[in-house]
Amino acid sequence: MRNNDIKEHVELIREVFSYVHRFAGATFVFKVEYEVAEHPLFPVLVKDLALLHGMGIRTVIIPGATGRINEVLQRYGIATESVGGVRISSPEAIPFIKMAAFDVSNQVMTLLAAHGANAVVGNWVRARSMGVIKGVDYGSTGVVERIDTELVNKILDEGLIPILPCIGWNAVGTPYNISSNELARVVSSQLQAEKLFLLLPEERLDAGDFTFPEGITFNPEGRISRLDIHTAEAFLDINASSSDPRLQYVKLACETCRRGVPRVHIVDGRVEGVILKEIFSNLGVGTMVHGNDYDSLRPMREEDITDVLRIMEPFVEREILIRRTGADLERAAGDYVVYEMDDSIHGCGALHRYSDGSGEIAGIAVDTRYDRLGIGFKIVSYLVEVARREGLKRVFVLTTQTSDWFQRLGFVDADLDQIPPERRERYDRRRNSRIYQRILE
Repeated sequence: MRNNDIKEHVELIREVFSYVHRFAGATFVFKVEYEVAEHPLFPVLVKDLALLHGMGIRTVIIPGATGRINEVLQRYGIATESVGGVRISSPEAIPFIKMAAFDVSNQVMTLLAAHGANAVVGNWVRARSMGVIKGVDYGSTGVVERIDTELVNKILDEGLIPILPCIGWNAVGTPYNISSNELARVVSSQLQAEKLFLLLPEERLDAGDFTFPEGITFNPEGRISRLDIHTAEAFLDINASSSDPRLQYVKLACETCRRGVPRVHIVDGRVEGVILKEIFSNLGVGTMVHGNDYDSLRPMREEDITDVLRIMEPFVEREILIRRTGADLERAAGDYVVYEMDDSIHGCGALHRYSDGSGEIAGIAVDTRYDRLGIGFKIVSYLVEVARREGLKRVFVLTTQTSDWFQRLGFVDADLDQIPPERRERYDRRRNSRIYQRILE
């Protein structure tokens, strides 16, 4: 194996272990569509769920059952109607709906048991009748009122996996057919889950399938890897006329984030290993909608220096950056910021201030594995904004190989005599760096 291959494998292992440590004790909710449960690779997916459970992740599963309910009702000759995508559940149909919902849940429980993970199916959902809306009586269709979180947390504390079918009961024991999407949203929120995963029988969200608001970043294959909640809502508005079924899950993700769940992951549940790839990689394989700041820029700390030097090294080798030592970074620690994703450093940059009211943007570097996510642009834009807030008149850069990139960011040609005297004295004529500046208004 080549040294580069070994290095990549080692970095991957480190990344996985960092996530395992971080998520131990966290609650993850998995909403599994029925078509995914019927897919030939579903047993492999359940094996991965059991693996996560074994790592100490508190795992909750909500199986969708629409397809199974349709099959059972058809088999017994019971017709139902839907209005606005909501099934009208007649008293005649509700026993069969219960049977179908619990059948899917029991299927999941059986597969988990085969992999040594103990699960339990229970009636922890309090529901009420949907009632009559705009003249339509929805019969035994209900809405979720609350989850018995005390019982569910007790089950999780005992090392079991709770499975919640799409059935809820009122205070006197009347059962209602409830939406598994609504259930997933409420369960995630009331259990204060770290993540909700929507495992769909749908392809990933790709650039060629929709219209997008400005500012969305795609990965090299055209996948929408992440959306903050505001961008996701703008995305829904722009595509409001589309009937693509994936949009309802983006809407569900936004609603869930609005209720306090930090992150919702929309993934194709038919892809082998999709859960592990989505969890144990910063880039993932699906689309993450997040309500908190996934991308964060913060001041560099002493413990970041090793990572910053590691990120800079490929650019030093290509003579894009000058070599800096740990001592150099320590001396200028107050000038540096780092770009952090999920507790890992993936980019850095510095703003050096001078007595003439100018600032030098320097040391811009991004982990080469994440160089197409616009991280460098965000770092420079942030440093420019910091300079503007501090009242600096202009910022400048010295570069040997990234002139075009800085020009796209609004920098224009400048001369050596336009930079501060103390910086001019340290100008390395052997490197012969080009100079660009940006006037701040």
